[in-house]
Amino acid sequence: MPTGYDIRLIAPSGYPHAPEAMQRGIARLEAAGHRVDGKEVLDRRVLRFAGTDEQRAADINGLADPARPLPGIALAVRGGYGAHPLLPLLDYERLGTRLRDGTVALVGHSDFTAVQCALFAKAGIVTYGGPMLGADFGAQELDSLTWDHFWRTMASEDGEAAWATDTAADLALDGPLWGGNLAMLASLVGSPYFPRIEGGLLFVEDVAESPYRVERMLYHLLHAGVLGAQHALLVGDFTGYRTAAYDNGYDLDTALDRIAAAAGIPVIRGLPFGHGPAKFTLPFGVPARLVVAGGKATLRFSGHPRPKTP
Repeated sequence: MPTGYDIRLIAPSGYPHAPEAMQRGIARLEAAGHRVDGKEVLDRRVLRFAGTDEQRAADINGLADPARPLPGIALAVRGGYGAHPLLPLLDYERLGTRLRDGTVALVGHSDFTAVQCALFAKAGIVTYGGPMLGADFGAQELDSLTWDHFWRTMASEDGEAAWATDTAADLALDGPLWGGNLAMLASLVGSPYFPRIEGGLLFVEDVAESPYRVERMLYHLLHAGVLGAQHALLVGDFTGYRTAAYDNGYDLDTALDRIAAAAGIPVIRGLPFGHGPAKFTLPFGVPARLVVAGGKATLRFSGHPRPKTP
């Protein structure tokens, strides 16, 4: 594992609801030989947010300030809600000028997907869907796949993620890798903050969304011309949902089967990514190749941000 990264904490969404997890995450990162700054964001609290809209936007805009040295990694502390109000406040021109060279890794998932979409759509900035400070690095039991894949991806020129899948057909597909939280993606369609990507490999995940709501959001992407324009849909973790007697046998697998038939594109399941403990670190917006064969899916990608160690 590489050591010596400068890690700056950012809090674009909710305030830390589990302070002990945040401190555990900081302790693990520091014990691994990294420097963590921006700890003051953990103390901000305004309503359900980690500070005012202006304060939270400033966490990200600070990366565009030439008077401040850039960190190697800008790490979101948690998700929740709060990213949408920040999107008009971000300084896309200056952020693009300073971050498009790919030496800073902006990392998060869940609500952070909205920021990722906007940064790519408005400034061409590649970010990462990946672990966050509290729920992942600060988990009581640190997941080895999450930890190992994160550092390997930060250090490697060529990235890879492989997992078991029940997809029967053999496939070899190329396209931009992008995606994240399904609710965030669906909520931005039609806005200037939604990237126009065709021929992509779109990965999605969500939490506490009933299967019919997942299907409805995917249909929204389909009706908007987004889903059918992709080469494949990669399905991550959909956790914390319930079915009811009224569903009458309709479950998440059924919803995905229906979407696959409607969209006419391959739907590859089993991707470790989302609100579960095990998650890959996946770049948003880089060229990738997906190969599916013999019950195994393999993603290979390059051109992702690779932070420098001092």
